[in-house]
Amino acid sequence: MKKNVKIIFHIDLNAFFASCAVIKEPYLKDKAFVVGGSSTFKRGVVSTASYEARKMGIHSAMNINDALRIHPKLIIVPVQFGLYQKYSRLFFNFLKRYSSIIVEGSIDEGYIDMTEQAKTRHPIELAKEIQDGLMKEYQLPCSIGIASTLFLAKMASDMQKPLGITVLRKSDIVSKLFPLPIKEMYGIGKKTYPKLELIGIKTIGDFTKLENKEKILSVMSENAYISYVDHIMGRSSDHIDPKRYAIPKSISNETTLNYNMDEADAILKIIVELFESTHERLVKEELVAKTVGIKLRDSEFITINRSLTFNQYTDDYQTFYDAIDSLFEENYQGQAIRLVGIFLNQVMLKKDLKIDYNLFTYQELTKREMSIYKTLENINKKYPESTTKGIKKTS
Repeated sequence: MKKNVKIIFHIDLNAFFASCAVIKEPYLKDKAFVVGGSSTFKRGVVSTASYEARKMGIHSAMNINDALRIHPKLIIVPVQFGLYQKYSRLFFNFLKRYSSIIVEGSIDEGYIDMTEQAKTRHPIELAKEIQDGLMKEYQLPCSIGIASTLFLAKMASDMQKPLGITVLRKSDIVSKLFPLPIKEMYGIGKKTYPKLELIGIKTIGDFTKLENKEKILSVMSENAYISYVDHIMGRSSDHIDPKRYAIPKSISNETTLNYNMDEADAILKIIVELFESTHERLVKEELVAKTVGIKLRDSEFITINRSLTFNQYTDDYQTFYDAIDSLFEENYQGQAIRLVGIFLNQVMLKKDLKIDYNLFTYQELTKREMSIYKTLENINKKYPESTTKGIKKTS
């Protein structure tokens, strides 16, 4: 690669939930198992399938009963989100040894700018070192895509799994990217790619043909079309801004009152207004939270923070509102208040959320929460078959 071209790595942990399960329970290695659902009640959906299970046709989002019909001896491992958070932190801390220019794509994938490091060491050598290091230190297998833009690096890392290293230069786009099925293009949703296939757009190369533009515009807007073409042709972003994409650990909002106030209804109204703007940000940024709290500071500058933590992550307005109302009623004693605040803690991306759907969680969740959680993205929703394209390095 030319020295004046950005060198972006996309590092994707392979079958992350399954890998964590093997780390905790080594007997699972080389066995057909899935993470998610309930083995006791035969309920729920598959969050992640081991590669041995995938070879049998078992995949993420599949009903547990359907998976068991395919392989009655399938091992079902419960979701353990604390374990995944632990290894996700280890993963990103490991990457920081190589560069401070990192963006967390999700709990199990990240973009890292290796332009400076590649001036003295070959990118493939660096990628191999990262891949081997993650396996040796944490038993975390990964695939790495190397390209000049974030999109191309993401596409490259998907080309060979598990344990692949793929370089995708702009000069490789026609030979390596164009032949791929349109459904494998990052950003094309499950509802969109079938529509494209119906109008004859079978491959990524088909999408770029000028004679197909009018047909494609019947499926999506022109702005979206132009953006996708720019992505494919290597004209999209090569800039990683860690601050821009950082996921907040908490979201808060507070205000100092114009005068000391001791009217409970008026104080609660202001707290609710703060909450509404905070909740709006939570939804807009596609986040969920597990803890909600209020802050009260009285005229003597005595401050109290009181919070409530739920059993499940949520973005449900009413759930938060009811908790805030209860916290205020329990903790406001009629004192004059000069400052109020609201905060949401244990914040995470919706798409990183995994719910173990079993008899108990079905009873605990409200109908509204169920409709929300059913739409959350699965982290490892795309596991394309390995291809012979690109450069592959394995341990």
